[in-house]
Formats: sequence, structure tokens, C-alpha cells
Amino acid sequence: MNDTFGWLDALILGLVQGLTEFLPISSSAHLRILGPLLPGGADPGAAFTAITQLGTELAVLIYFRKDVLRMLVAWFASLPVIGSRRPGEALHPDAKLAWLVILGTIPICVLGLLLRSWIETTFRTLALTAVMLIVFGLLLGWAEKRSTQTRQIGQLGLRDGIVLGFAQAMALIPGVSRSGGTITAGLLLGMTREAAGRFSFLLAIPAVLLSGFYQLLFKRDPMSGEQWMLTFMATAIAFVVGYAVIVWFMRLISNKGFGFFVIYRVLLGLAILAGLHFGFIQ
Repeated sequence: MNDTFGWLDALILGLVQGLTEFLPISSSAHLRILGPLLPGGADPGAAFTAITQLGTELAVLIYFRKDVLRMLVAWFASLPVIGSRRPGEALHPDAKLAWLVILGTIPICVLGLLLRSWIETTFRTLALTAVMLIVFGLLLGWAEKRSTQTRQIGQLGLRDGIVLGFAQAMALIPGVSRSGGTITAGLLLGMTREAAGRFSFLLAIPAVLLSGFYQLLFKRDPMSGEQWMLTFMATAIAFVVGYAVIVWFMRLISNKGFGFFVIYRVLLGLAILAGLHFGFIQ
């Protein structure tokens, strides 16, 4: 974030973050695309993106608070040292789900650290973002048509958790979409739209929180007091808008498919490539 980044930039980007974080259209791609077009005229950066995602993730925690609480209680109870589970006893479904979320979080944490310099530079090129929007948009459409859509979250196993974890890790590249990658993989594993969407939200909680707090604690280029104010304002806006989007999106996927999002992703990706080719976008 440079010194020309102002209040209008933060307001617009916070609004866009809240609108796009939970939809399979890549919030990081939209922040990356909009940055150069705003008055501040710059990529807001990976740190701004990660921190504003804390706002939307707080919306997830509040919306899914009952699920998260049940998972935490069951997970602690499943630990042999401090829990009540006896050796050989089957895991409680909520404990199993918690362990799958932990397992699925490992890939994005490891790859995020290993590829940190690429994430903040190479992966943020607009051409790559556009290609990822198109490719993973088409994959989402193909997955929805191919999927049996019969499996629920309770039917997931160890292999499924690993696959979904690596699918989420693909979102380290702007344009893939955290929810889009996870939902696509979930559909290919035979999950229903609702189950894939719900698991994508739960799986994102630890990854987004870790990413955001990492940027808060270890960001190498310190921001000024005003830049922190702008970032936190955008985060607050993202929280309010994000909560409303969760409510709408969960209702939407219960009745309709992802066709609109596929078309939107492809058209947006093609528009970016055309803009780059003809010089409308730098």
C-alpha cells in the first residue's frame, strides 16, 4: 500500500472484499484488479488483502458459531489426554469434522510459507489472475455437471480432507478463489452444493485467521498510522457486507447452481486479458 492510498480506496476495497470473499469468484482477484483503477492507483498488496479477510472471517464465525462451538467441544473431548473418548471408540461426527478442518488447513499453511515471496509478487500479475479466473471458472462448471451431489459432510474421510485442503491452497494464486477451489473439489468428490459450500466456509476459518494474524504480527514493511486506520476501516466494512452475503449465498446454493458465477468469471477474465492486450489496463 503506497502513500496515495486513501479513504475512498479503502471504502471501495472493503465493500468489494465483503461482496466477493464468500462467492466463488475470488476476492483477491477483485482486490488486485480494482487496486490500479482506484484514485490511489496501486495494488493494495497481500497484507491488506489478508487483514481485510479477518473481517469477513469474523462474519463466518458469527454465522456458524453453533457449528464451530460444537466442533471445538467435540474436538477437545476426542483428545486422549484431556478428553473423554475411550481407546477404539468412534469419533463424534463434530470431532471428525474438526480434525478434517485441521488436516485441510495444513497444505495452505505450508505452501503459504514456502511460496511467500511468489505470493506477494509473481502470483499477483494481472495476466495470471485473468487466466485463473477463466480456468477455475470452467472447472467449477464442469465439476457441478459431473458431480453426483449425494455426499454430506459427515461422509467425508481422511483422503477427502487432504484433497479439499490442497484445493483451498490453490487460492494462494489470485483468481482461483478459496471457496471456488474448495467447492469445485467438493463437487468432484460427490458432495452436494450445500455441503461443499458449508465445508468451504468452515475450512477457511483457521487458514484466513492464521494468514491475517501473520500479516499483523510479521509484516515486513510497516504501515503508517493512517494506513492502519484505512485497513481497519476496510476490514469493518468487509465484516458487515460479508455477513449479509453469507446469508444470501447459503440460500442461493440450496436452490440454484453456480452457472452465473462460471459465466461471470470467464467474462471478467477475458475482459482483463483484452484490456492488457489493447493497453487499456497497465
